[in-house]
Amino acid sequence: MSVDPRLRSILGGSAGNLVEWYDWYVYSAFTLYFAPVIFPKASATAQLLNAAAIFAVGFLMRPVGAWAMGIYADRHGRKSALTLSVTLMCAGAFLIAVTPTYAAIGWGAPALLVVARLLQGLSVGGEYGASAVYLSEMAGRERRGFYSSFQYVTLVGGQIAALCVLLLLQAVLSEAQLETWGWRIPFAVGGLLAIAVFRIRRGLIETESFTNAAAAGPPRSSALALFREHPREAATVMLLTAGGTLAFYAYTTYMQKFLVNTSGFDRETATWIMTAALIVYAAVQPLAGALSDRVGRKPLMVAFGVAGVLATVPIFLALERVANPWAALALVLAALLIVTGYTSINAVVKAELFPAHIRTLGVALPYALANTIFGGTAEYAALWLKKAGLERGFYWYVTAMIGVSLLVYLRMRDTRVHSRIVED
Repeated sequence: MSVDPRLRSILGGSAGNLVEWYDWYVYSAFTLYFAPVIFPKASATAQLLNAAAIFAVGFLMRPVGAWAMGIYADRHGRKSALTLSVTLMCAGAFLIAVTPTYAAIGWGAPALLVVARLLQGLSVGGEYGASAVYLSEMAGRERRGFYSSFQYVTLVGGQIAALCVLLLLQAVLSEAQLETWGWRIPFAVGGLLAIAVFRIRRGLIETESFTNAAAAGPPRSSALALFREHPREAATVMLLTAGGTLAFYAYTTYMQKFLVNTSGFDRETATWIMTAALIVYAAVQPLAGALSDRVGRKPLMVAFGVAGVLATVPIFLALERVANPWAALALVLAALLIVTGYTSINAVVKAELFPAHIRTLGVALPYALANTIFGGTAEYAALWLKKAGLERGFYWYVTAMIGVSLLVYLRMRDTRVHSRIVED
């Protein structure tokens, strides 16, 4: 039985996205193990702070990747940009896998880690916009929210895969083995998977939106054209992203460290809690995406904003005192279900704001700027405030930024009704 080419391309693009984000998130999942051997001896929090700083450095390249590959995707095709991004991710993963320890080469070890994360930041900067636009354009008008939600299914799937690899290695290797050499395994696996994705993406078909825009000729995509001709849309993407991306990174990548450093769970229990929560979270994304196809995008984003403002501080305060893993799981799930109102539809909302000839850059660059400022620094800000004895300030910071985004959600038009993706 033959598979519809559109559906095959959506599945192929989603599978590639999963591997890309596995390679990105495996760094965060294994930070607790490689930080002691890559950085100088210090307190556990100080070593995690160094690793979080390099995690944030990777985000500095994301706007550069978004700019370069956003323009590349608008001028040469979404398929070509997706293939290029996975090549860069592959190089970064293999470099981390072979990076020597601090004991072997001193400060050369964290320096190599920085280079690898810069490559991966460049890759992810281009990946987000290209995959968001590819899935949104490839999906039909009536199911655009549903199919585009698979971007976050696979994004979270990459994080789940990283945690599952961590659980497997925790089961078969000792703590000493993981800290000595076992942490290198997931990065080598990521590099090999990226090679397989390269072959998959070479076989994707191009979207009708890009084909039509290319046939129409000028105008062409550029950063100047974006901010001169679409300033309101670009500002909307930045502001609607700010609260959503900060909440997402607070509840996912940082939460694993929070459960260990603040709640007091051991590393294995914290990994199990996050894995279970993220599996449920990923499964909910298509349901919320499908709901947006029926009721619109705006109600979901407003629901996230209101619930995030009201519940963020109480959830973190409860997690400070929680002792039961099941109670911790319920609290983390509550936070993730709230942020679903943003994550499930943010790709399609942004894509629907821009015309095809500048759509990838319009989605990618403002998002990457906001993501770098708020998402990439989330862990560092949380750990810095904790080290300074002001940990609860982070809870209020997340709440405030969700409130800023809520104001944007309340004022913007519903993109399901006013979409600029004209193809069916």
